[in-house]
Amino acid sequence: MRMAGAGTFPVFLRAVLITHLHSDHICDLNDVITTHWIMSQGNATLTVYGPQGTKEFVSRQLHALEADIGYRIEHHDELAEGPKVDVVELSPNETFQLDDLSIHTAATMHAPVRPTLGYRIEHESAVVALVGDTIPCDGVDQLAVSADIYVQTVIRKDLVELSPNSMFRDILDYHSDVEDAAQTAARVGVKQLVLTHMVPAPTADQYPEWIALARKHFAGEIVIGDDLTTISI
Repeated sequence: MRMAGAGTFPVFLRAVLITHLHSDHICDLNDVITTHWIMSQGNATLTVYGPQGTKEFVSRQLHALEADIGYRIEHHDELAEGPKVDVVELSPNETFQLDDLSIHTAATMHAPVRPTLGYRIEHESAVVALVGDTIPCDGVDQLAVSADIYVQTVIRKDLVELSPNSMFRDILDYHSDVEDAAQTAARVGVKQLVLTHMVPAPTADQYPEWIALARKHFAGEIVIGDDLTTISI
């Protein structure tokens, strides 16, 4: 649905990049796989890149979809077999090409989730760092240094600390606070900081509070990365 809202469809996906295997970052992959398969009439292969463990996860997703896959093969003459998925497991400090994109990986820190990766995507002179859930670390600096855009998932430490739920407060030790992200952006010379996957989820009228916290440390452009946000470099 989000891809449709962005004016494209899963069938046009060149690849999927996964940072780590927490459910809130991967639970929709089964629908992406299924929709890509159906829209391509079974002819296209979806490539999924991710950390060690991604192959097993995808295999289990396909197993869970076995009944649905069978129904669709029976219903559509065009579908002779199940989805074609090529999984590439990556380690830190690898570089690979996707058409005219050069993508570099680095280790992030989201313990006890291991391993976790971030991605530095380069196209000609443009650089984007996609960093998932992590605390500040050398890997994040490596990915984001001098980037045009640094995309970071963030929390509000001051708000999370107020929660009476101890399990919710546990997220403090493995996520970047909005001020952490801003300090990273300033330290490594980022041009634009994009805040995403914000917890606790703010309403639009609360966005200025988040930006103000980041502005204490970072003088560049700060963007709230809502779903369907588009940024041109």
